Amino acid sequence: MAQRGLLFCILFTFFFSFVCSRSLPQSSTTTVLDVTASIQNTQYVLSFDPLAIETMNQQEQSFSSSHSLSFQLHSRSSLHKPLHRDYESLTLARLERDSARVRSIRTRLDLAITGITESDLNPVDTELEAEDLEGPVISGTSQGSGEYFSRVGIGRPPSQVYMVLDTGSDVNWVQCAPCADCYQQADPIFEPASSSSYSPLTCQTQQCKSLDVSECRNDTCLYQVSYGDGSYTVGDFVTETITFGGATSVNNIAIGCGHNNEGLFVGAAGLIGLGGGSLSFPAQINASSFSYCLVDRDSDSASTLEFDSATPPNAVTAPLLRNSKLDTFYYLDLTGLSVAGELLSIPPTAFRLDGNGEGGVIVDSGTAVTRLQTDAYNSLRDAFVKGTQELPSTNGVALFDTCYDLSSRKSVEVPTVSFHFSNGKSLSLPAKNYLIPVDSTGTFCLAFAPTSSPLSIIGNVQQQGTRVSFDIANSLIGFSPNKC
Repeated sequence: MAQRGLLFCILFTFFFSFVCSRSLPQSSTTTVLDVTASIQNTQYVLSFDPLAIETMNQQEQSFSSSHSLSFQLHSRSSLHKPLHRDYESLTLARLERDSARVRSIRTRLDLAITGITESDLNPVDTELEAEDLEGPVISGTSQGSGEYFSRVGIGRPPSQVYMVLDTGSDVNWVQCAPCADCYQQADPIFEPASSSSYSPLTCQTQQCKSLDVSECRNDTCLYQVSYGDGSYTVGDFVTETITFGGATSVNNIAIGCGHNNEGLFVGAAGLIGLGGGSLSFPAQINASSFSYCLVDRDSDSASTLEFDSATPPNAVTAPLLRNSKLDTFYYLDLTGLSVAGELLSIPPTAFRLDGNGEGGVIVDSGTAVTRLQTDAYNSLRDAFVKGTQELPSTNGVALFDTCYDLSSRKSVEVPTVSFHFSNGKSLSLPAKNYLIPVDSTGTFCLAFAPTSSPLSIIGNVQQQGTRVSFDIANSLIGFSPNKC
């Protein structure tokens, strides 16, 4: 009998240990959302003073950092007052733009996997008339283009313009005079004739040969970039001097000088590509790493984009993977999700990048809402709903199907959502990064969405307030909460 009792104790201890091994520490099972502060932000973003741009530009000129290669990042909303009657309409516009972004990424991957090039679908218009670095990061929500921006100097002397920052793109480009078709931007159109460092690239240069879509005219290189959502830019491929923070400059950066541009880029002058391809800005300056911290999308504060800066020592790191079919995107070796400390029953294959370039999980600065394969999303949502049964639910909004009426609450305690990586490390998200307001009256929704695509995307809502480090040399992605 004594032996049976001992055996029972051993089995009980083993079983209990196994169950606990699938749980996070008790202190990590819930987190608090400040409802009042979130609602106040929704009201503030709609009353932003456009005159603040002038002050912000002056601050940008005097910006300095301990990193030599650094520039400020700003949210889209901080550039000018959103042209929306209320926060709900702003949210719907954001989500519509976000869906276009996701379709664009999926299209690019499909083309790469099938071996079809963009030039097969979108030939260049050959009749086009051609009449260590750091800077601040601004959120881009009110601009109609990307979500985060930086003030960048183009040419010599530098013409200061706002540029979209995008980890999902490689080709840098800026709108140029003369314009065959240019959209409205916040700054004057760049004048190549006014820059002493402007230099067209010939068709035989490596930069020209590295373009996915190019054309040759009089031995000068023409480029075209299409974004899958109808947006595009076409023009001359040149080299120019790029200046950050009003001081540090880099010469001979290959950049598109777009004379024909259209799409979702209203406000910004162009785009700085932070992707993994050879034409991206990090690749052209031979950066071994870069990092950014994305400020709250409803904030007028700024953070920084930094190159060749060390990953913070307390960062949660995860393996950085690359897709052999398309080197633009940064893949994360995600293996699981947990809600309230309990690992969800999701097979690892749901997040795996296969040998054909399908599947996997990318970290993207331009996508807002994290997309998960439908089964994985359903598991996450069901676990979250189970842990929020005491909260009053309400109707879904757009792509969000799990929403709550928190109008009578000042704060709420909700289950913690965490990402788990193949190296055994995990990242717990703050509540404001996954339970977000969709109006100014207290409706909050779970900011994840399902996708029928095998590709999952970690969006910028989940990245806000966290310094995300891309250690290219060591194939690691780092997450450092509250390091903006």
